[in-house]
Amino acid sequence: METIKMSGSSFTQKALLFTALCLPLGAAVAAPVSPFVAMAGTWSGSGVLNTTDGQQERLRCRAAYDVDGAGDQLRLNLTCASESYKFDLASEVEYRGGTIRGSWTEASRNASGTLSGRAAGDHVEAAARGDSFSANLSLTTRGGRQTVSIQPQGTNIQSVSLALNRR
Repeated sequence: METIKMSGSSFTQKALLFTALCLPLGAAVAAPVSPFVAMAGTWSGSGVLNTTDGQQERLRCRAAYDVDGAGDQLRLNLTCASESYKFDLASEVEYRGGTIRGSWTEASRNASGTLSGRAAGDHVEAAARGDSFSANLSLTTRGGRQTVSIQPQGTNIQSVSLALNRR
């Protein structure tokens, strides 16, 4: 085995070379990037609410996503209204290695519960559960556009589809 003498600038050069060689390896084992980062900011748009009796109503919505610096904590405020319906949803969600967990409240119906699911890349699949309400939701964020699909269970609302744009 050959002994390497390190002194002065040769030590610095070797240290820099070693660091540069290690960077790709470190990047390969990095944790998945939170999808919350792409959601940060304010959004608005429209959608459609379908009822179980076949009626359909247009919705207007506003959303605000407050994401912490690391991207693993999200606070959401979503307000949507149609001619007959209004919902005011707030949630706090945590992202950990592909899994999301949190809580939600809906002010106009005094409902609350838990939220859990999976997130990968630009897509989130989650289930919201509470004493008086449950729903499955799917959310995709691509650049300045976001699509949201909500499938409630046990209500006269059959589905909600939203298309939001970053403001």
